Amino acid sequence: MLSGIITTTLLILFVIGTVWVFSSKRRAAFDEAARLALDDSPENPL
Repeated sequence: MLSGIITTTLLILFVIGTVWVFSSKRRAAFDEAARLALDDSPENPL
């Protein structure tokens, strides 16, 4: 019984996390974070 509750809880958390990652509101923040490694501005010296 307990393992079923834990499995259901983890499945719900996974679905919530997936929806959060792929939501259009977060797209700009994730795109900015993806470009950080390629940023050659003087504030980020190699």
